[in-house]
Amino acid sequence: MKKYLLLLFVIGCINGLSAQDLVYKTFKDTRVINSQSTETLGKRKLDIRIGHRFGDLAGDAGGWPTFYGLENASDVSIGAEYGVTDRFMVGLSRTKGAATLKQLINPMIKYKLLQQKTDGAPLSIAAFGIASISTMQKNETNPEALNFFETFSHRVVYTAQFIFARKFSDQFSLQATPSITHRNLAPFGESNDIFSFGLASRFQVSKVMAVLLDATIPLAETHTAENGYYVPFGIGLEFDTGGHVFQINLTNARGMAEPDYIPNTRSSWGDGEFRLGFTISRLFNL
Repeated sequence: MKKYLLLLFVIGCINGLSAQDLVYKTFKDTRVINSQSTETLGKRKLDIRIGHRFGDLAGDAGGWPTFYGLENASDVSIGAEYGVTDRFMVGLSRTKGAATLKQLINPMIKYKLLQQKTDGAPLSIAAFGIASISTMQKNETNPEALNFFETFSHRVVYTAQFIFARKFSDQFSLQATPSITHRNLAPFGESNDIFSFGLASRFQVSKVMAVLLDATIPLAETHTAENGYYVPFGIGLEFDTGGHVFQINLTNARGMAEPDYIPNTRSSWGDGEFRLGFTISRLFNL
C-alpha cells in the first residue's frame, strides 16, 4: 500500500512540474488589436466582448467636422466567447460590417495545438477559424452587386489561420499568422481566395499596461496601394485591471472581423484615414 501511495505522490510531483514548465500569458487577451492571439479561454470561462471603431481622425472624412471621427462608427462589435476546455473555445459575435457586406454574424472556433514550455516546446501554436455571414437585405435591382445574393453562399466569407507565438520574456512577445480568406463571391477581377501573413507583438511597459502592435499583409496581386488597398496596421495600449482587459487603439482597418478587414482595408495611414477604437472584455466563471 505504501508503495502505491509513493507512486501516486511521484506522479503528482511530475505532473506538477510539467504544469509549472508551461509558459502562460504570451498575450493577456485572445486578441491583439486586429489579430487573434494564441491565447484561449480557460474551461467554463465566458468572455463578453464589446468593441468599437470610430471614423477617420484626419483626412477628408475626419477632422473637426466629425469631431475627429468620434461622431461616426466604422464598425461595432458585441459578442460572447466560451472556453469548452482550456485549449478549445467557441464564440459568436455581431458586427456592423465596414465593407460591401454588412450586418455580419460571426461564429468562430479556436484550438491551442501546442503551448510553449520553458524547457521544451519553443512556441505556442493555435488554429483559428471564423465565418462572416451577412444578414443585410438583398439588393433586388443590380444582379452584378455583391449583395444581390443569388444564393445563400454569396453571403458568407471564411478565414482560417494558424497562429505561432513566442514569449521571449515577461516584457516581450511576438507572433506570426499565416491565413487564408475565402470569399464565395468576389469583386470582378479579384480572386476568391486571399492569402495573408500577419505579425503582432506585445511590449509590457508597467505592471498593468502594455503596448500592442499588429499588421496583416494580404498576399494578392490585386491588393496593392495602386488598387486602393492597404495593409491593416494597428497600435494600441492594453490595460489589465484584474476583472477585465481594456484596450484602446489606432488602426486603419475599418472592420473588426477577419473576413471583413483582411480583404477590404482601403484606408491609408498616410492620408489620415486611421481611427480610434477600443475593446472591453469581461470574464465570468460558469
